[in-house]
Amino acid sequence: MKKTLILGASNNPSRYSNRAMKMLYQHGIETVGIGRTKDHSETFPIVDSIDLEDKYHTVSIYLSPENQKNYYADILKLKPERVIFNPGSENQELEQLLMANNIPFEQACTLVLLSTGQF
Repeated sequence: MKKTLILGASNNPSRYSNRAMKMLYQHGIETVGIGRTKDHSETFPIVDSIDLEDKYHTVSIYLSPENQKNYYADILKLKPERVIFNPGSENQELEQLLMANNIPFEQACTLVLLSTGQF
């Protein structure tokens, strides 16, 4: 299965990261969110740090490039099968680090990928 880590997760239902977590759950994809506010009230957890012992197929980013910097080392250590830069999260600096570490990435929308069966 494509266990997914959402960077920039939110428990606010109007946020795209929240919509993505719900849609991933509906598609049967195990999802963990990393956000400012911890939340275990729904079927997917939102925590404040990455468990580097976990294995993730996909890291889906909903953070601005500036807010991604603290996660660079963790993303590289996770060695996911891919990283998705959702609209507004595109980051050339992180893309170069991913390329140097042979980690595939794409600029795409997780919601669209799920809706079109391309996730």
